[in-house]
Amino acid sequence: MQTIEILNLDTNTSEQQALKPLEQARRQLEICNACRYCETYCSVFPAVHRERSFSDENLKQLANLCHNCRGCYYACQYTAPHEFDLNLPQALAKVRQESWQDNAYPAAFAKAFHKSGAAIGAAVIVGFAALLWLIQLMGTHSTTDSQANFYDLLSHNLMVALFMPAFLLPLVSIAFSVRRFWQDIDAEPLRLIHIKGAFASAAKMKNLAAGHGEGCNYEDEDRFSQARRYFHQATMYGFLLCFAATSTATLMHYLLAMAAPYDLTSLPKILGIIGGISLSIGTAGLAYLKLEADKSLGDTQVWGGEMAFVLLLFFVSTSGLALYWFGQSPWLGELLALHLGCVLAFFLLMPYSKMTHGFYRLAALIKEEQNKV
Repeated sequence: MQTIEILNLDTNTSEQQALKPLEQARRQLEICNACRYCETYCSVFPAVHRERSFSDENLKQLANLCHNCRGCYYACQYTAPHEFDLNLPQALAKVRQESWQDNAYPAAFAKAFHKSGAAIGAAVIVGFAALLWLIQLMGTHSTTDSQANFYDLLSHNLMVALFMPAFLLPLVSIAFSVRRFWQDIDAEPLRLIHIKGAFASAAKMKNLAAGHGEGCNYEDEDRFSQARRYFHQATMYGFLLCFAATSTATLMHYLLAMAAPYDLTSLPKILGIIGGISLSIGTAGLAYLKLEADKSLGDTQVWGGEMAFVLLLFFVSTSGLALYWFGQSPWLGELLALHLGCVLAFFLLMPYSKMTHGFYRLAALIKEEQNKV
């Protein structure tokens, strides 16, 4: 391996560690650009090697290309105790986190969630679940009736009235946030060919397979694995299937006059059950891998918030499955309140949670497709 003999390093190790995230990422990427050992590891390094210097815009885009698989760290000869003290996964994680938080509105909410995500998530779930349970008590239908279903406790129109703004307003907030990020990375006008390439990359999550195709060593430096890629895919496709189930049910109810509830063979039920199982498996797997992985190779200050987001998605899916399987039990009212409380909490916290990373990574992938031309 070629050794780097001359680099512009005017700081000692303690001063290097005190650099701001963008400055630290710039310092480390300049060293990586001279070494180039990790050139085939993922899409980050070919993008790095196209540059001779790194603007703030470059760094933000590169950080959002990174999947934090840690393969480059375990292969690097310049990590501590070397004087260069490289920890590129952590450096990019901090820039990536800043890009999400700074563009969120209001940014203080994002910082609060990533600092105390578990407490905030639990409080929001409990608060909404209690409110929905009280709404049920104000109704006239008894949950002990074996023929009852949750539309008897909360009407379809009421749920739409509650959840439509809770879903659309956070999406508008995310759209403005991503638009600011798009301007930050100095991207060009959108073209269909670039969008198609970005979606193809996101759908396959090929960067989590690494350049050699054997996966990444996220949870174990001595072993490559596709587990994180598969759990990510199960989470993403499970979420999309659940969203498709809800959308299909809404269209059937309002456009086709096919009132809910629907039987097991209906499209909303099939999509919802498959999506719920996939989402539960994916989020449980990601939570396990996150516990196994080295925290020091990510942004340790937001570890709790990231874990809280994964667990929130897990509770959304598993509470939904529980509501389906135990929908004729005496606990119908409580299960419904808990599930809808989880869903409302997820929607309202979306702009301030790691949910935004999917949109930002897609924008970074589109920018990467533009840069390849």
